[in-house]
Amino acid sequence: MWACFEMSSMWSILWNRFNIMQIVQIVLDKKLLHAADQAAKRTRRNRSALVRDALREHLRRLELRASEERDRQGYSRRPQADAEARGWELEATWPEE
Repeated sequence: MWACFEMSSMWSILWNRFNIMQIVQIVLDKKLLHAADQAAKRTRRNRSALVRDALREHLRRLELRASEERDRQGYSRRPQADAEARGWELEATWPEE
């Protein structure tokens, strides 16, 4: 009996030490859960993979928005001189055909 207990304890310790995934519980309404299951089926993934990918994408977009906002604030604190901006206007126009 002790050997079984020791083996399961050792397995639990090893699993927790080397497993990088964590189990979490989230609450979804029925409509969202159904939509997630349908999307998972369509993309041939399980629900967990779909949620992980969606969360990664959402966090990436949040970081991008934060970066754009930092840029916006930086440019508003130090706007370009008119002469400097005019030089780039020619680069931004479509060439004549």
